[in-house]
Amino acid sequence: GLIFYDTKVTVMNRVLNATVQRTADHAAPEITLDPLEIVGGEIRSSENSYFCQAARQLGCVPSSQLCVKLASGGDPTYAFNIRFTGEEVHGTSGSFRHFLWQVCKELQSSSLSLLLLCPSSAVNKNKGKYILSPSPITYGEEQLFHFFGQLLGIAIRADVPLPLDLLPSFWKTLVGEPLDPDVDLQEADILTYNYVKKFENISDETELEALCAEIASQHLATESPDCPNKPCCKFTYLSLTGEEVELCPRGRHIPVGWENKDVYAAAIRSLRMRELQSPECMTAVRAGLGSIIPLQLLTTLTPLEMELRTCGLPYINLEFLKAHTMYQVGLMETDQHIEFFWSALEMFTQEELCKFIKFACNQERIPFTCPCKDGGPDTAHVPPYPMKIAPPDGTAGT
Repeated sequence: GLIFYDTKVTVMNRVLNATVQRTADHAAPEITLDPLEIVGGEIRSSENSYFCQAARQLGCVPSSQLCVKLASGGDPTYAFNIRFTGEEVHGTSGSFRHFLWQVCKELQSSSLSLLLLCPSSAVNKNKGKYILSPSPITYGEEQLFHFFGQLLGIAIRADVPLPLDLLPSFWKTLVGEPLDPDVDLQEADILTYNYVKKFENISDETELEALCAEIASQHLATESPDCPNKPCCKFTYLSLTGEEVELCPRGRHIPVGWENKDVYAAAIRSLRMRELQSPECMTAVRAGLGSIIPLQLLTTLTPLEMELRTCGLPYINLEFLKAHTMYQVGLMETDQHIEFFWSALEMFTQEELCKFIKFACNQERIPFTCPCKDGGPDTAHVPPYPMKIAPPDGTAGT
């Protein structure tokens, strides 16, 4: 926390360029995607998604072939090239950016089960934010999580921010920072957080009975074996994926009482913390990321900085875009139609600006900082910088 973000990024970029493994004499791996497989907006099965099509084809490519130098000036070197069946695409940039955008859409939809919408979004807190799916994973799913980690590294090397909305707990676990049992639980699952707090704050047995009665009315509790008419809770709770799990051996048969209510609350909390950390899935993600960038770099970054480096900012900073726009021959920033252009963009909502960036650069977000600072070692602009504004083709018309 004592080092400026820009300084960290400079060091990070230097290390990434020093750990390049694919040299210029090696051709980039190429994958072929069939857009018709995902036609109709709704992906019929996850195997047809761009994500799974790419994971299958890149599974046979050694990860060293994906470790390229950072994008700088001109048409950058990307980890792999993409050919779309039946579509003619010029250059490699557009199709690569489109692929990353489409994959992020798939990851944050119901077609792939790698990410899970955080439960808090059901009550309008952290709406649209995702966490890693905590379910036990098969070998096939482990491969997909590994590929997800590789994509994070590939996007960092390409300097294309991924439009992913993940909770801070994901980035914390990724960089190896411990989760806060209060803050992170509240962020991810406020209903469970409130439920646990109720049990922790009970002051006498009457309150406990009233709480159990309230829970019983929501079908979460059963009758006490000692007093048939007295409702009680058992040592079970619903997992993030909706299954009822026992919080301790034979938990279904252990009623919650005054003596063990704190143990019950602590057990629910630790269940959720374990699910948020999702160690099996995160190990696979980190392994994938580590095959593209050195994991030691993560020790210098805070979770927020890692998110900024991978995903950029979720909103478009027009001043930043203006500063990194280049005008082709014969045009100047002071030309009337250029001034009209910027004042039109200033009237756009954030959603419209994202659509504009998608139209102009084939990605929804712009990087948070520009590695092409004047006086830096690399003064070449990095795509999508400069955004080029050019005069019209041909001379007819104004």
